[in-house]
Amino acid sequence: MTVTMEPSWHEQLQEEFSKPYFQNLVDFVKSEYQKHSCYPPGKKIFSAFDHTPFNEVKVVIIGQDPYHGPGQAHGLCFSVPEGVPQPPSLLNIFQELCNDLGIPIPKSGNLERWADQGILLLNATLTVRAHQAGSHQNKGWELFTDAAIAKLSSEREGLIFLLWGGYAKRKGDKIDRSKHLVLSSGHPSPLSANRGLWFGNKHFSKINAYLHEQGAKEIVW
Repeated sequence: MTVTMEPSWHEQLQEEFSKPYFQNLVDFVKSEYQKHSCYPPGKKIFSAFDHTPFNEVKVVIIGQDPYHGPGQAHGLCFSVPEGVPQPPSLLNIFQELCNDLGIPIPKSGNLERWADQGILLLNATLTVRAHQAGSHQNKGWELFTDAAIAKLSSEREGLIFLLWGGYAKRKGDKIDRSKHLVLSSGHPSPLSANRGLWFGNKHFSKINAYLHEQGAKEIVW
């Protein structure tokens, strides 16, 4: 796996590339992609960074694992490529968006349009073996994505971090809340949403209200 990444992120994270854990991670991922079907495609592993340069990040959504079904994962958390049916969590995200801002549920589940407006759609683990959820966890990705979040927390100001569900909340523990807005809720998965922990969080209107207060361009959802 060659680490080719958007230049500003490459500069911010270059210290990580020489650390032993990352070298071990590269070896692991190379082996997995050679021996098994893995997602996302190799060129899409760092898509979240490629779509949203470091200094253009406005919002960070922290996911956990890439989708592990064929054709679903393309490097952006919760997102699926054009023409791929929307998974349940994404449908609930769109339903809350509709409830919050009256925006009709989109036909496409491709969130590149969000990423290109400054929303970093970052999974904690960037790869997965086909049909085996969590199969690439605890191999080093979490350390790498923790480093990315730490850089944003320390080097930027006025960002909005969305922590949806217990995993994201734990991963966002060290975000500097004196410099950034942190919005938390239950996860959009049906298990959480159907227990009343997701719907009604109004995160999408809160994001745009915060951006408006800062004089920043609001997100076109």
